[in-house]
Amino acid sequence: MSRSYDLIVFDWDGTLMDSEAKIVRCMRAAAVDLDIAVPGEEAVRHIIGLGLGEALAALFPRCDVTTRAQLAERYREHFLVHDQGAMPLFPGVDAGLAALADRGFLLAVATGKARRGLERVLDDTATRRYFAATRCADETCSKPHPRMLEEILEVTGVEVARALMVGDTVYDMAMARNAGLPALAVSYGVHTRESLLANGALACLDSFDAVCAWLG
Repeated sequence: MSRSYDLIVFDWDGTLMDSEAKIVRCMRAAAVDLDIAVPGEEAVRHIIGLGLGEALAALFPRCDVTTRAQLAERYREHFLVHDQGAMPLFPGVDAGLAALADRGFLLAVATGKARRGLERVLDDTATRRYFAATRCADETCSKPHPRMLEEILEVTGVEVARALMVGDTVYDMAMARNAGLPALAVSYGVHTRESLLANGALACLDSFDAVCAWLG
């Protein structure tokens, strides 16, 4: 049987890595540092997947540009230095990526993380070798703009019809739609199954093993 896709593009946070709790802690800690009203945990979870600038604009709409820049610095400081909480890959991810690569899929990452953060976790998880291309929000446009996917398609030489986006947020689904790609959702990230399916997901799966089986 012929394979439907040649390239699988994964979101990172909430799809490959269980980083939700740390992102929430660090964002709230940044607000505490600047004596700004601390956003609720659910509000922070909702913006996971956006670039940092877009996330801060959504969480702190009344803050000026200077204050948001200070929040960004405090968030990075907490995330990269102070908060040493574990951020494991979700169950099945490491073996699943290896299996997909062995089956001949090209793999890529399109993430709201900054390049510095992605480079760090690629090294920490020893997963860099699986990915033919990666794009981050601080070097191109943030989701849901399609630019990250367009650049990955250009680098890999894969046609739109042969690529699939896999993510856990409505921003992933919208980015894929804007780029003309189909999208597959996972239910174990930050957005609800109902919202993911309503935003065009082909299916919403409950584990990374299920993602690999769906691709099989």
